[in-house]
Amino acid sequence: MLYWARARSMIRRTTASVLLTIVVAGVVAGVVAGAAWAEARRPPDIVDRGVVRLVVDGDTVVLDGGTQVRLVGIQAPKLALGRPGFRAWPLAADAKRLLEKLTLGRSLRLSYGGRRIDRHGRLLAHLEDQRVEDQRARWIQGEMLSAGLARVYSFADNRARVADMLALERQARAAMLGIWSNSYYRVLTATETPKFIDTFQIVEGRVVSAAVVRRRGYLNFGADWRRDFTVTVAPRDRRLFDRAGLAIESYQGRLVRVRGWLKSFNGPMIEATHPEQIELLSE
Repeated sequence: MLYWARARSMIRRTTASVLLTIVVAGVVAGVVAGAAWAEARRPPDIVDRGVVRLVVDGDTVVLDGGTQVRLVGIQAPKLALGRPGFRAWPLAADAKRLLEKLTLGRSLRLSYGGRRIDRHGRLLAHLEDQRVEDQRARWIQGEMLSAGLARVYSFADNRARVADMLALERQARAAMLGIWSNSYYRVLTATETPKFIDTFQIVEGRVVSAAVVRRRGYLNFGADWRRDFTVTVAPRDRRLFDRAGLAIESYQGRLVRVRGWLKSFNGPMIEATHPEQIELLSE
């Protein structure tokens, strides 16, 4: 009996030791994993210069050290980049090649005009190359727009240089350069919008009526606001329009060009968060 009692005691001690080892190993692994997760979640350093080591697509680059930079203010044709079921947009490879030509291996200056980091942890910056033959800084966003391989894509919290970018986009579109010679990127009429829900589009048309209802602004492009294309402006965003001297009612009867993501809410709708989304056109 004494033998079996000693054996059981030894088994209990061994089991406890093994369990303690497992628990300690688990805690250590958890600490290591937590540290790695925290490091991965750490915001990137805000830098004012970097060398481009990789071009991801037509509007995203990676600097030495691994920091990703999203070229703020533009949207280039999208590559699939491994996303299941996603088909590359026309001319996406051309846009990437041009951005590689402009930036790869070069030391570029980064400047900021609003929000500096997006939700993906990328820097949001304008890029300039000062190593050009004529000693003038080459603005990379401007080069992409001028070649017709990007379009303006601005946000309320990042509006720097949007007017200049819109002017370059207009010139490229008038010359039918790059994406502007492809019907995939054509400017839509208001009546075409129902076919393009959940896509980013540029739409031209005349504002039939404009009003503020319960503090929200509405620009209606047809007689039936329940079915026709509409632009809406949330109460919090109307302040930007007011500061720019653009009351919602002032758009009535005007010919405009508006850009944004088309959603379905009482017909096709784009929500405008800042005045630069709506260009006033000459008659």
